[in-house]
Formats: sequence, structure tokens, C-alpha cells
Amino acid sequence: MANKFDTNPLDSDFPQKVAEQQTATHQNFNNKTQTFAQNEEATRRFENSQYSTLFETPNYQPPALFKTSKSVEIDRPTSRKIDKIGMPENVLMVLPYVPWGIGLVAGVLELLFVPTNETKVRFHAAQGLAIHLAIMIVTALLGFGGNFFDLADVSNGFFQIVTTILLVIGGIRVWQGKPLHIEQVDDLTNWLEEKVRIKS
Repeated sequence: MANKFDTNPLDSDFPQKVAEQQTATHQNFNNKTQTFAQNEEATRRFENSQYSTLFETPNYQPPALFKTSKSVEIDRPTSRKIDKIGMPENVLMVLPYVPWGIGLVAGVLELLFVPTNETKVRFHAAQGLAIHLAIMIVTALLGFGGNFFDLADVSNGFFQIVTTILLVIGGIRVWQGKPLHIEQVDDLTNWLEEKVRIKS
């Protein structure tokens, strides 16, 4: 008794059966089979006809927004001198991220003296200052906890090492023109950028 696995999938009559089925489906209303071009000459005639242009793909150029990363320029800080300060923009954007209190002083001075139209410099000054203030608060809390717990002193030392490394990495990213946005200090950054300035 034959079962469904006895059939040969490589049936030699398969192409002929398919051709017969296609012929049956391509018959028109007069029961005449439509013939298609089967020689090279007919194919060439079609290629040279007016219909061949319908199938040509246009030479498409992607917009600048979607070009490869090699063609996209990074918004790198320039060496242009900032008014009232006389220092290059790239240096002023990196200074607020220098650890050990240098960035804290630099951030305050930049917010006081950099003009308000220098938005990039002022943003990084405010963000760097906000980060330093947050580090100072956490360090003070851990230092106070060190009076009662030995673990707080160890945590304080570890915290200072980690934040120093993160500040250095942040400064390098800013120097390279990569975005640096710390959401945790957003409110303080916006408040500092708006309030700390010398009114002229």
C-alpha cells in the first residue's frame, strides 16, 4: 500500500505539467493561448521601445541627512575666540569638566562673563557647575556619614575616583564634539544658566 512518502519530488514530468497549467490559465476569451516573446530579437525590440524607459530606475541621490557617517560633520567646538573672555570656544567648553574644583571655578566664571548668545559654552558651563555641585553634596553627605560608619569613608573614596574618571571622559567627549547631556542635573543646569550672569 502506497503512502504519501512514496512520491518522487523530482518528478521528470513536473515541468511539462506546470507548462500545461500555465497555458490553461493564460487563455483569453477566444480560447486562444497568448504567445510570449521567446527569442532574443523580440526581447531586444522591447528594450529599444518606449516602454523600456518605464522600468529604468532613476539615479537616486539620498538627502544629506541620510548620507554615510563619513560625510556627516561632527559639531566640533572651534578655536574661535569668545567675546569678553578672549579664550577659544573649545577650551571654554571643556574647562567646566576638569575635576578637583577647577571645573567648579571655571563654570562659575564662564556663566558670569560669557555672553548669553554663546549658548553652547554657557550650557556646558552650567552643566559642569551642576555636576560639581552634585558631587560636592554627595561627598559632604558621605563624609558626614564617615563619622558614624567606616563603610561611608570607603564609599566616599570610591565615589571620588569614579566621578573624577567620569568628568575626564565627559571633557574628552565635549572636545571631540560628541553630545554630553546629563539628565539628572537638568533642572539645576537650566536654573544656573538662567540666573548666574552679570547683567549689562
